[in-house]
Amino acid sequence: MTEKEKMLAGEVYDATDPELLCELAETRERIHDYNALRPSETEKMRAILKGLLGGIGDDGIIINQPFRCDYGKQICVGKRFFANFNFTVLDEARVTIGDDCFIGPNVSIYTACHSTDPVERNTRQEWARPVTIGNNVWIGGSVTILPGVTIGDNVSIGAGSVVVHDIPSNTVAVGNPCKVIKTL
Repeated sequence: MTEKEKMLAGEVYDATDPELLCELAETRERIHDYNALRPSETEKMRAILKGLLGGIGDDGIIINQPFRCDYGKQICVGKRFFANFNFTVLDEARVTIGDDCFIGPNVSIYTACHSTDPVERNTRQEWARPVTIGNNVWIGGSVTILPGVTIGDNVSIGAGSVVVHDIPSNTVAVGNPCKVIKTL
């Protein structure tokens, strides 16, 4: 398997692989172009997003600038998606976001995993776990979602939360670590 195939399969891979580094550089160029557009250039923004992301539910999506991601192709968003300023997605694994989701400012979604052992970590070997977010989800400002997390449908995540475990559907969850405080 190539290092990219290992990455997409959730296996340990070499993050310094030349193919991966090339893809990261290409994505950064596209992200730079996106973030350099005037806010009124919505058609150009949509065209870049369509070419960058792995799937878009419709043209009704809005991702305010600045936006950051690693590869883009592993990110799929549903219909009527909105992300506010400073949305960051480290998409070494698939990130799936459902319909009618609203993302507050400064939200980060991480799929990349690294060893806690410093010697292992310094080898640049890593792995990735997918993140799934259901339909009708609101994620408050400055939320961090960690690798492997699934957030169900009809969920609200309070501002500043760090989501380290799955959050079931029809709930409100807050905190660090994020915990369910209310069932709808």
